[in-house]
Amino acid sequence: MTTTAAAEASRTHLFQACHLAGLETADARQAEVIRLGENALWRLPGGIVARISREGQHRAAAREVAVARWLASNGVPAVRPIAELEQAVDAGGRSVTFWQELPPHRPGTTANLAYLLRQLHALPVPADIDLGRLDPFVRLGDRIEEADVDPEGRAWLLDRLAQLREAWANLPAGMPECVIHGDAWTGNVAVLDSGTALLLDFERTSIGPPEWDLTSTAVSRGTFAELSEADYLAYCHAYGDTNVQLWAGYPALRDMRELRLVCFALQAALQHPHAREQAALRLACLRGLRGPRPWQWRAVP
Repeated sequence: MTTTAAAEASRTHLFQACHLAGLETADARQAEVIRLGENALWRLPGGIVARISREGQHRAAAREVAVARWLASNGVPAVRPIAELEQAVDAGGRSVTFWQELPPHRPGTTANLAYLLRQLHALPVPADIDLGRLDPFVRLGDRIEEADVDPEGRAWLLDRLAQLREAWANLPAGMPECVIHGDAWTGNVAVLDSGTALLLDFERTSIGPPEWDLTSTAVSRGTFAELSEADYLAYCHAYGDTNVQLWAGYPALRDMRELRLVCFALQAALQHPHAREQAALRLACLRGLRGPRPWQWRAVP
């Protein structure tokens, strides 16, 4: 689907959602695309951002709103849903949620992220939200089966997936499980001009080991050398002098994160031919064909 066609299809869902939520049709006509991806984001008049989910994600969308409200009630700085509007509106099979548009802001730092994670992980598990337990392998099997790779590469990926499933089932003891963000990287932190850092995007929020959240930044340091040692140590200190790389279960979580990044690139390559080279590079690195870490991977759509 072309970008234009995708935008028009997404706008159709937006029109339906605005009507059901009681917003003016003119608001949908004036909406501007922020991002079209697995989820579509639209900017509406009046400081409202509409988030349109993938098909079949109503439960997840409703959970995101519930998590954001729970964070607000516990004083954790985070993006807020619009209280006056109906949430998780079903528009042609897509769930649409409405959020307060952020004022001028900049990307967060790893120290900002660590501080927010420390607050999140310290909260008691809410009794009234069905968060479910973290599944680090969600959709990976489907992405591998659909990937444009040779039979040997597919067999290797499926074997790797099976090995990591077993490792997940046998993780060594670590910190107590808690509510985790699930996709904890600096792209999900925004810092306002006032200096307040906000946590964003609760699609993957669940119950799980806090080490999963900490591993994302550790991978930036160890797998890709994108983070200096000083910045990484500042991150560890801001969280509470905890270095997840020293935990016996870290290599398994690192490998799971890396496999997810490879599978994401393989999925992107199906729609974006220019991503094929990057997908092939990532798979070769994982298979030990491009030398030891750190690896130089580029972003894919």
